[in-house]
Amino acid sequence: MPAVALFAVAMAVRLLHVWAIHSTPFFDVLLGDARGYDAWAQRLASGDWVGTDVFYQAPLYPYFLGVLYALAGRDLLMVRVVQAAVGAAAAVVLASAGTRLFSRPVGLIAGFGLALYAPAIFFDALLQKTVLDIFFICLLLWVVSGLVDRPADARLWFGLGPTMGALSLTRENALALVAVVAVWSVVADRTVRSRSRAATPPDSPAGHAPRPWLALGLGLSLALLPVVARNYAVTGGFYLTTSQFGPNFYIGNNPSADGTYMPLRPGRGAPEFERQDATEIAERALQRRLTPADVSAYWTDRALAFITSQAGDWLALLGRKVALLWNTSEMLDTESQDSYEEVSPVLRTLAVVGHFGVLVPLAVLGLVAAWPERRRLWPLLALFAAYAASVVLFFVFARYRFPLVPFLLIFAANGVVAARALVTSAPTSSRVALGVALGIVALLVNRPLLSPARMRAITETNLGTALHEAARHDEAVARLEKATALQPDYAPAFNNLGVALRAQGRTDDAIAAYEQGLRLQDDYPDLHFNLANALLEQNRADEAARHLRTALAGGRDAERGSDAAGTHNNLGTALAAKGQYAEAAAEFRAAIAAEPDSVLAHRNLGHVLASMGRTEEALAALERAVALAPGDAHATYDLGSLLLEAGRVADATVHLRAAVAADPRSAEALNNLGIALASQGQIREAAAMFERALVARPGFADAQRNLETARKALGRAPDP
Repeated sequence: MPAVALFAVAMAVRLLHVWAIHSTPFFDVLLGDARGYDAWAQRLASGDWVGTDVFYQAPLYPYFLGVLYALAGRDLLMVRVVQAAVGAAAAVVLASAGTRLFSRPVGLIAGFGLALYAPAIFFDALLQKTVLDIFFICLLLWVVSGLVDRPADARLWFGLGPTMGALSLTRENALALVAVVAVWSVVADRTVRSRSRAATPPDSPAGHAPRPWLALGLGLSLALLPVVARNYAVTGGFYLTTSQFGPNFYIGNNPSADGTYMPLRPGRGAPEFERQDATEIAERALQRRLTPADVSAYWTDRALAFITSQAGDWLALLGRKVALLWNTSEMLDTESQDSYEEVSPVLRTLAVVGHFGVLVPLAVLGLVAAWPERRRLWPLLALFAAYAASVVLFFVFARYRFPLVPFLLIFAANGVVAARALVTSAPTSSRVALGVALGIVALLVNRPLLSPARMRAITETNLGTALHEAARHDEAVARLEKATALQPDYAPAFNNLGVALRAQGRTDDAIAAYEQGLRLQDDYPDLHFNLANALLEQNRADEAARHLRTALAGGRDAERGSDAAGTHNNLGTALAAKGQYAEAAAEFRAAIAAEPDSVLAHRNLGHVLASMGRTEEALAALERAVALAPGDAHATYDLGSLLLEAGRVADATVHLRAAVAADPRSAEALNNLGIALASQGQIREAAAMFERALVARPGFADAQRNLETARKALGRAPDP
């Protein structure tokens, strides 16, 4: 019955939280990794279960989500209900583990602690892998709780294998725990063998019991070998889980690192950008194409170079990461718990006491109480320490450190149960020393290191950006203005606000937002790029060109990629507007070098070459654009029109007909097709094209003149 009650309570508070956020943008507007997981799961549900590239992110959660989508469709409420059940089950499993390790009261307190712990409720409602992280951590603790007292139980060792493997496929740094349990399995094997030889004849069956390390290895292989085989099949390389070790290691260990996540390029923290940027920067530095393993090695080498050459700075950074790991603040990566507390009474109420600042001192008390049993509990302590070290090795996020919470809850529950005995039985001096130590821990853990307002501003910025991408521009502007009010010195909020304002047609306001962002952070390439685009709208080509050059110098000049192509393209457009055609052509060629399949770059190059009188080169550029996108009405129209100007009327007619077929309401294409037809004596069809052009654009003067000329040639009077 306690297990049923525990599950019911955990499920109820999670569902109440889901209901609270159901009518807010947080429910259906997915941010950061959640958006990537959702897209990945939809591909899986549509039948693409293997994929084509090595996993960059841990795959188990997207496959979990993909199975749900395949069974019930993409239903975000259904996903959250299922995850609430997984989170509630984790609380029950943790309670059982605490009971086995210490006592029934400890287990129940730990289980209810997880059931009502505010960050757990928050994470279980996100489309994030944290829900599986915690379930597998709790399952790990349950298996470990059996092994500490029965180290010879091969079934438990075998069960530990897939549990560890599954955990590693949701949380890559959990591979550090595999090393701990591998050592433990060898120690257990030797201990069991030694006791067996002392108590049993050598030829007894007991002397040939299954070996712990072998059972562990077999179980672990069940989870990891399919992923290794899949990665090898699609890439020909060996990847145990994913290929993102190097970039993540560098993000957490470089001269600019602050212990939290910082994207390789400012403003590009989404996973798809991280992978692209990591590859492009590495390939540009090494001047060659790289495999995912090569990219990871490049960033690993850069991180190690920083560690070895600036050891003092790295140690200071390490100290900050340790402080962040144990701080009460829940460091966000995309969306913060504080923002959700505004709309969720359940979360807001439980967060008063359900946070790290309360949990850690209680866990320290429980650890002190459990210290006499340290020989029995050493595997648990080693696993806890290994995971904590694996987080500090990279960078600190709330969800990265969250797998420590089940460990802490078990010790905190033990502290609550043992508190009375410690107070009544310990000498006065020991009680005073313990009280002072716990007070110091509480002060250190609750010392503010991160700004809640800034984390809320980041959340609002991310949400506003996603709303803009969903064409919900009014909501986007409101969220982004809230972000700038919460944190007036947060440059990305001003950048994204400018983008949303420009989408509303408020170009002057957008320029003001961009300029404010640059006053805060001048080395922000995307701000310069976006400001330049807005300036181009106002025909301020000189200023736009200056900002585009700054954007290129600041990082939008990767050897390949759409960012570099877009920046070079726009700079070329600005230069062409100033009549600097040769310089513009050079920029368009640079755009093509960055993105060889850019239709826009080839079109723009064709236009500027035509303006320079280099017709044949212009035609070649436009022919390439059409070859890249045969159905592109604009490219086909451009080519047909230039052919018409060059006197190649028959060829022009072919392409202009294709342009009209692609866009039947293009007045320009209809008019030029009419001119081409009239030039070949096909006056009646030409007149029909001019008439259609006037329907598409009433008052089109050129088409009206051409129609009158065609009608005179046909002997028809103009329409009254």
